[in-house]
Amino acid sequence: MAGSELSAAAGLRCGSELVVVDICSYKVLDEPGKVLASFALGSCVAVCLYDPEVKVAGMIHYMLPESKIDPGKAESNPAMFGDTGLPCLFQDFYAKGGKKRRLKCYLVGGASTIDCDGSFNVGRKNVLLARKLFWKSGINVEKEDTGGRISRSVFLSVDDGRVVVKSPGGGEQVL
Repeated sequence: MAGSELSAAAGLRCGSELVVVDICSYKVLDEPGKVLASFALGSCVAVCLYDPEVKVAGMIHYMLPESKIDPGKAESNPAMFGDTGLPCLFQDFYAKGGKKRRLKCYLVGGASTIDCDGSFNVGRKNVLLARKLFWKSGINVEKEDTGGRISRSVFLSVDDGRVVVKSPGGGEQVL
């Protein structure tokens, strides 16, 4: 993605370096001038974390809620699953100086893009897993853009914690 699309994304700083968070991965950064980005969130969920005092940002793009369906894959790639990837994200976030008491947390994704009849409800289960883990940990979700039938892309600025969600057809919003 070029800087021009970044500047179009509701005021994210033009010239910022884009750091892509691929499916089944996560990243935590404390480097000014960078923007974490994840694309094509269908039933997958992105969790965005930000600590405004120390300017630490983290993002995960997980595909499935629970690792019990394939413990081997969970061991080799914990970020594939919410229940194994989210603890890793938080551990790295705290290791870089992020604090729970200052934490800003956002959820994006969890759509039903191909499961139109709701047989599998993967998107819904992904969102519910995150909410359940946050509730148990005493973490509040600031805002979210979840559910529905459209895919989304999400951007998180390390500079100011701005979270921008873009949808097909040019729709975008700041969370």
